Amino acid sequence: VQLVESGGGSVQSGGSLRLSCVASESNSRYYMAWFRQAPGKEREGVASSSSSGDIFYADTVKGRFTISRDDAKNTAYLQMDSLKPEDTAMYYCAADFYWRARLSPLRYSYSYWGQGTQVTVSS
Repeated sequence: VQLVESGGGSVQSGGSLRLSCVASESNSRYYMAWFRQAPGKEREGVASSSSSGDIFYADTVKGRFTISRDDAKNTAYLQMDSLKPEDTAMYYCAADFYWRARLSPLRYSYSYWGQGTQVTVSS
């Protein structure tokens, strides 16, 4: 499956952005996740969602970010509110079959990745 992200950009601290990830085929069997990686830092699992409603967030974004999905459109979203400068990173969409990722969806090494979209938050 191919994944294409969009929606990144530059915002001021406290602002909002909505990322989208469109899959090339039905994503109803897949766990969908968002990761991010800032320069010089390790990749971090941000949020994940299964079609059955299992949702997980990293502590660093809990209460500010919301993951959602529309399987009819093969699309996953990441609504990012109250953005902080430390949220600045390249954000990647990832997908894999539910049964593979379900045990640790924010740490699992997903099989399918998008090309990434840059998010920059200025103070």
